[in-house]
Amino acid sequence: MSLPSTARVVIIGGGVVGVSTLYHLAKAGWTDCVLLEKNELTAGSTWHAAGNCPSFSASWSVMNMQRYGLEMYTTLAEDVEYPINYNVTGSVRLAHSDARMQEFEKVAGMGRYQGIDMKICSPEELQQYHPFMETHDLAGGLWDPVDGDIDPSQLTQAMAKGARDLGAHIERFCPAKGVSRENGEWIVHTEKGDIRCEIVVNAAGYYAQKVSEWFIPFGGRQTPAAVMAHQYFLTEEIPELRAWTQENGKLPLLRDVDSSYYLRQDTFSLNLGPYENTCKAHWITPDDPMPEDFSFQLYPDDFDRIEWHIEDAMARVPILGSQGVQRNINGPIPYAPDGNPMIGPMPGVPNAFEAHSFTFGIAQGGGAGKVAAEWIIEGMTEWDMWSCDPRRYTDYTDQQYCIDKAMEIYGNEYAMHFPHHVWPAARNRKLSPVHAKVVELGGQMDAFNGWERANWFAQEGDDTSEAATHTWDRTGPWTLRVREECEAVRDGVGVLDLPGFSRFSLSGDGAAEWLRGRIAGSLCKIGRMTLAYFADARGRILTEMSILRHGEEEFTLITAAAAQWHDFEVLKNALPEGLALVDRTRELSTLIVTGPKSRVLFAEISDGDLARGWLTHQQATVAGKPAMLVRVSFAGELGWEVHASFEDMPAIYDAVLACGAKPFGMFALNSLRIEKGYRSWKGDLSTDYTLLEGGLDRFVKFDKTQDFPGKTALLTERQRGVAKRFVQMIVEAGEADAPYMSTIWSDDAIVGETTSGDWGYRVGASIAFGTVKAELAVPGTELEIEIFGKRYKAVVQPDQPLWDPENARIRA
Repeated sequence: MSLPSTARVVIIGGGVVGVSTLYHLAKAGWTDCVLLEKNELTAGSTWHAAGNCPSFSASWSVMNMQRYGLEMYTTLAEDVEYPINYNVTGSVRLAHSDARMQEFEKVAGMGRYQGIDMKICSPEELQQYHPFMETHDLAGGLWDPVDGDIDPSQLTQAMAKGARDLGAHIERFCPAKGVSRENGEWIVHTEKGDIRCEIVVNAAGYYAQKVSEWFIPFGGRQTPAAVMAHQYFLTEEIPELRAWTQENGKLPLLRDVDSSYYLRQDTFSLNLGPYENTCKAHWITPDDPMPEDFSFQLYPDDFDRIEWHIEDAMARVPILGSQGVQRNINGPIPYAPDGNPMIGPMPGVPNAFEAHSFTFGIAQGGGAGKVAAEWIIEGMTEWDMWSCDPRRYTDYTDQQYCIDKAMEIYGNEYAMHFPHHVWPAARNRKLSPVHAKVVELGGQMDAFNGWERANWFAQEGDDTSEAATHTWDRTGPWTLRVREECEAVRDGVGVLDLPGFSRFSLSGDGAAEWLRGRIAGSLCKIGRMTLAYFADARGRILTEMSILRHGEEEFTLITAAAAQWHDFEVLKNALPEGLALVDRTRELSTLIVTGPKSRVLFAEISDGDLARGWLTHQQATVAGKPAMLVRVSFAGELGWEVHASFEDMPAIYDAVLACGAKPFGMFALNSLRIEKGYRSWKGDLSTDYTLLEGGLDRFVKFDKTQDFPGKTALLTERQRGVAKRFVQMIVEAGEADAPYMSTIWSDDAIVGETTSGDWGYRVGASIAFGTVKAELAVPGTELEIEIFGKRYKAVVQPDQPLWDPENARIRA
């Protein structure tokens, strides 16, 4: 069959993810699709992958994706009539510490909610699963019954057969050479001819970065990624393992995550794969350029790099050292800067999608194809997939950033992600105009969309070491300081330097009416602001923006730092001709100045009208500099946001400090906002929930004439009854507050999940947000929240702020 000249979708890349995307498109009825592969299918990273299939993940969405894929693999051979070597052996994860056991408890709770019966084990129980290992120094471990391994090539070929049988086309040995655009359609250029199509998917694996450069003329960017060398080896046959296997079956996969390696049985030999700190990135220097074609090739062996892990693994499983090495595999694996793949819309480019940078492509391939196909067909996904959305990276990810972060992530592949820990690599990409002053004052920094912000302010003698943050508990060197910061905001006045607010200007005839047709609620009057929610077609929470109205047809829209590219596209993709939308994020910076004494402070340094009410804004001077004063505070106290140019902000910040404001950080802000019931984006506010499930009923105006996205779905939901509801809970927690996606129980049944948790210093209690079955969302209802394996009493609170429920302090 010759290469088609037209198609609905063209996928570039024939690895497991590209083929899975094609297969899922075809299953959904989109059969007019073509996949292009420069060599044979699997020629990139897929062919040399170890093929491990864990369901374990600390990310709710990634676990969902992996769970779906593993379930799909169990029936794939039968579904497409193609044999697959898929071994569901289960796995053991080893814990050397109580902290690691806490992580396992957390993930096991998530797995239980998703229907995976993970089990927390003692060292003795672990040895029953894997009798060849030493357990004397272990704290315990985790049993995952659905883990195992699969042949990557067979998996890919099976999905390829399924796609072909449904009518999709796969063209091997046909390198894509570039793209162009004509009359709203893409033209993909190949050595065998051009293909005109509606949609292009970059699924090019470790070549995805090169492919992304083709889209730069059409609004794209070089995708943020780097290529790491992952090495594993197979031993010669081990007689003891053969004898045990013939009597008992295959051993479960073993992961010693604290020593950072996996060890798996392969026929009657063992396969050891470390993630070493002495890791190596490839194709990053002029003397090591990326070759035009690296199909079915490997890097030279480099055993010295993994020597420590080999010795550690032989001490753990002595039979590993009884035989020599049969074969070593040292091949390229693509890494995004946070280790998660990129699946979703290509930033800035119409009708283009990404599905690449998979470090665990075999385990995630099945689910990734489902997610990619949903993005392409529906423009939305079943699960909120922000963790993998390419738009989570914006303009700070230069190549050195990608290399540094890939090295850090690879070398800490199995590291625990503690709530107060900050990864140190590739920092200071975007700095506030008062960054040096914030650091001088003791600011302990973190990055938010590349912008450096203080989490808390240390004083002399405080432990600011990275090691001090390696805890799941709420307490640490920061605890006293965060309390002091919250109390300053409560009793006096605090100042938070907040660079990086995403802000867009919208203007043009018809701008107001267009906004009314996009948001679920009402539009504010001139000189005021409102909080607006955007829904998708299902009525789910797409995003939240503050809308400031300057004139009849002139607006500023402000949103979370991380939402910059995501929210800009929410607006841009629906923008009619004649309206102007401009990203002004880098033009202004922001201070939050808040507390009962903030009016007194501004009276000293500003000519603004400080009697103007809550949710107003005005142009004024502050410390002699022009600024916009916005009468709002995410901290839930009397206060203003000060928006000013980068050039003027240092003088304003110095003046605010000179008037006695105490600097506070993001840890304090999170505590303050949760006491007020304020939601966080992509935590409490995500497409996993509808606006009604999220407790945002008061922001939905059903009787307005405009037919905003999701209105019909929300009307239907309201009529039939909302199945689950957002709740605030006071928790009788122990040493740790409820993490994201902790399970909520009632009478030994799982009834919901948390979306946020923190300690409220003003109310003196642990607070959790979450969603539960609607009948349980009644004030006074007693529930239990599972926090690191233990259940704690949680009482549903009234649907109002826990601190200052009448908002008297804000309106003062």
